[in-house]
Amino acid sequence: EVDRVYRRWRSSVFWSVTLGYGLFYTTRINFSVVKKPMLDAGVLNATEMGMIGSALLLVYSVGKLVNGFLADRANIARFMSTALLCSAVINLVLGFNTVFAVFLGLWALNGWVQSIGSAPSVVALSHWFGRKERGTRYGIWSASHSIGEGLTFAGTATLVSVLGWQWGFWGPGIVCLLASLVLYHNIADRPQTLGLPSIADYTNEPEPEAGGSIGAFQKQVLLHPGVWMLAAANAFLSVARYGMANWGPLYLSVAKDYSGVAAGSVLAIYPLAEIAGSITSGFVSDRFFKSRRNAPAFIYGLLEIVSLLALYAIPPGYQWLDAIALAVFGFALGGLLVYLGGLMAIDLVSRKAAGAAMGLVGLDRKSTRLNSSHQI
Repeated sequence: EVDRVYRRWRSSVFWSVTLGYGLFYTTRINFSVVKKPMLDAGVLNATEMGMIGSALLLVYSVGKLVNGFLADRANIARFMSTALLCSAVINLVLGFNTVFAVFLGLWALNGWVQSIGSAPSVVALSHWFGRKERGTRYGIWSASHSIGEGLTFAGTATLVSVLGWQWGFWGPGIVCLLASLVLYHNIADRPQTLGLPSIADYTNEPEPEAGGSIGAFQKQVLLHPGVWMLAAANAFLSVARYGMANWGPLYLSVAKDYSGVAAGSVLAIYPLAEIAGSITSGFVSDRFFKSRRNAPAFIYGLLEIVSLLALYAIPPGYQWLDAIALAVFGFALGGLLVYLGGLMAIDLVSRKAAGAAMGLVGLDRKSTRLNSSHQI
């Protein structure tokens, strides 16, 4: 009976946090879809849009750290579903608004509730899945942002083109409002709250010092040099990630004489490869490296460096070689985002402090993205 209930909730929790976290993106990056229609309608100008976007990134960066620590103490289902509900309501309100100051304040607030999404997801994965299978699950979950991006760029863009810029906020808002209710009923808190044994007992993977307090384990996270090294590595990885996203089209156009359409077509390869890298990286470490992440992370890191050097060295006129380099770049990036973006950090600490570890390693990612958007 324990096994039956465990399997049922493990499946429900896993798919709920995966799809749920993907939907967070629909109420975050939808602003990029509505910028042009809002600009054409005279609702906001380019400078105001830049300030609004920066407000979200700055608040998100701080919120991710704070909410990571809170997630270790919170009810996972309530914390995550309430955050998505708040983001949905903010978007619904913004669809009725044309005042810059209101946009700035509400979008900054949206940055805070958006920063909640990842930590409860990782806490759920840590408490419902053992170390030997955690990598596989984490790798699939980490690709969920691609779901949200795809829904936004396809679905939201279609709504905006047919019904107007307001539906760029109303559409995702309505979807996430309903999704928040589904998450609340389909995500379970820790197994012990359902009368089940802990995942350590269920998988026979005893956790050292399991009896310590959450506060004590979170303090260990702050003092753990390995977690800080991963945070730094994740920040440097973000320079390459957002540098390519922000400046890749211009680089190909100027340095290699690509047309705008050709540059976009070639660059579209690396996000697809990134999904493949994310999904397979956890499985690779679980299956072939006995759940040790350092060796595969090193291999993926070498691939990332080689791909960037190759893209720089390939002369103009060899589009198929550029495509291969970008595919390798995306594949390695997807794997490194899994390893450096959280998985290795939560492997280093107690399950009781998984949220704190996730918050700490992700602290610099959004601030790095903000800086990379101004690279020249």
